[in-house]
Amino acid sequence: MKADIHPVFYDKAEVRCSCGAVYTIPGTKEKLQIEICRACHPFYTGADKMIDVAGRVERFKTRATKQTTKKVAAPKRKK
Repeated sequence: MKADIHPVFYDKAEVRCSCGAVYTIPGTKEKLQIEICRACHPFYTGADKMIDVAGRVERFKTRATKQTTKKVAAPKRKK
């Protein structure tokens, strides 16, 4: 095996979630910051929670309301 090409391995790396949960796992980085973990992810908790990433939910809602309120006029025929 070649020397000095492998990253440093930490047996007790700290992972912090935005919900406040802290986990200790092995990894190549000493500290990690994540947005969603098993304590707050809707799949694992069973709670229906929308995760808004950069306003995607609002954009979808505005597009959906535009499509339902927009009425298309029938084209006029020439005689």
